[in-house]
Amino acid sequence: MLKSTFNTLEPKLVTFLKKHTYSKSDFVKDMLAGLSVAIVALPLAMAIAIASNLPPERGLFTAIVAGFLISALGGSRFQIGGPTAAFIVTVAMVAMHHGYQGLVLATMIAGILLIIMALVKAGELIKFIPYPVITGFTSGIALLILFSQLKDFFGLPIENMPPDFIDKLVLYVQNLDQANPVAVAVALISIIIIFFMKVNYPRIPGPIVVVVLSAIAVYLFDFPIETIESRFGAIPSMLPSPSFPDISFEKIRAVFPDAITIAVLAGIESLLSAVVADGMAETKHKPNTELFAQGAANIGSAMFGGLPATGAIARTATNVKAGAVSPISGMLHAVWLLVFMLLLAPFIVMVPLAALSGILIVIAWNMSEIKHIKSILKAPRADKVVLFVTFTLTVLVDLNFAIQTGISLAAILFINSMMKSTKIRSYDEEEETDDPDSINKKVVPEGVEVYEIQGPLFFGIAEKLVDALTNMEVTPKAFILRLRLVPMIDAAGLHAIDTVCERLKNRGSTLILSGVNKNVNKYIHKTGIHTKIGEENICDHIDKALSRAFLVTNRTLEI
Repeated sequence: MLKSTFNTLEPKLVTFLKKHTYSKSDFVKDMLAGLSVAIVALPLAMAIAIASNLPPERGLFTAIVAGFLISALGGSRFQIGGPTAAFIVTVAMVAMHHGYQGLVLATMIAGILLIIMALVKAGELIKFIPYPVITGFTSGIALLILFSQLKDFFGLPIENMPPDFIDKLVLYVQNLDQANPVAVAVALISIIIIFFMKVNYPRIPGPIVVVVLSAIAVYLFDFPIETIESRFGAIPSMLPSPSFPDISFEKIRAVFPDAITIAVLAGIESLLSAVVADGMAETKHKPNTELFAQGAANIGSAMFGGLPATGAIARTATNVKAGAVSPISGMLHAVWLLVFMLLLAPFIVMVPLAALSGILIVIAWNMSEIKHIKSILKAPRADKVVLFVTFTLTVLVDLNFAIQTGISLAAILFINSMMKSTKIRSYDEEEETDDPDSINKKVVPEGVEVYEIQGPLFFGIAEKLVDALTNMEVTPKAFILRLRLVPMIDAAGLHAIDTVCERLKNRGSTLILSGVNKNVNKYIHKTGIHTKIGEENICDHIDKALSRAFLVTNRTLEI
């Protein structure tokens, strides 16, 4: 079993090198692809850290350490890892409430949770999170990112930003008259440049053009505008030494809910990113291996002064488009970032914060899921409700509560739809069909009632079964319950059958089950209900059930 687990978690890098001969030309392709991704990742890593109210180097540390580990240990051939915009709101809130050391502890715990998820093979389960929930919290995060950037976009002199959305909105309106026209111009031009590059020169990353041009402009013209250096000072030119936070039970308990949020976000986004890479490159990722790599990467990132990390969809797509051959491209992207930090730190600090706000506003727009929201609005009403509730709670309350509520609401609405789709019908209500086993084509003894359940017999429908018996004006001599269309049964369904059997016995009647499949029959025997019903009254076909009903009614008549 242990060997099987390790085989399941074998990194894609190892699998690839076992099956392919890695040539010098492949290395050159990976090196150039890694360079392309690093150019994209450099401004994004800093912008995401700053948007999280942390120094820009935290983002660089994350991209270097976590980026290397995710590619080296991951289950996707082309996955690129690092800090992503989806974490901005959560990271900012955790750092505000628990300090940076609390964030480090939460990130480490999230890493451990991701490794546990990988070991129990939960990689396949994350895909069962409802799509409207994912779309709702993603678009909600996009709106929160947009709002978090308005301070630097307008160059507003606000020292302390409140965490709540409404409070932010009020503060922005109150201080809008103090906007810096230069900051607004730089931010707008940055956005225009990004879209211009995307349309006309898609191979050249717009964000790096913005960073270079805005830094040069600040250096040449000494704009009255806030820069990385004026707010954060110099950027270190090397990675810090690894360290661990102070750990206590109280601290673990305080940050554990946030750790769960980080783990869930990292798992969802990394697997979505891996799916995007599979679609572009016609590959197949290993979800549990990917979760294991995300766990290791988050622990490593926290040890080296970084942030939570996950698979980055835009950077992964860039990697594929740049001609990457293997996971080595992702590892080299981390090496390139380290080189940039070593050589370009004095230049990087001249980048204006307004330019970075423009970059993040574009990211927020891309995250807004406008197309997906439009498609969900054409879906059934339940999906619309889940989308709206998740989005609203993400914006007005917090992400953790939004995800929990969204999943719970989606589950309740799903159960409701299943209840509506599962029917309990008497043979008097059965319509004429071509079904050779239709009860209308059979001879039913006098004094026998036949009911059929069409769908799962679970807690949502169990009460209907008991009510069907209770509402009968005359108790039948035998009650045939057809289960041929019942694929599964739960404890409530078993209890309902038990209750029906007891009530019929008390009224001098007999319960006969028909069309019982192996799965349902297994649980009927496990719970011991078969001893009350009687083995002779559990039939696999309606003809046998009707024959049994003839015997029961004749015996009843003789008595």
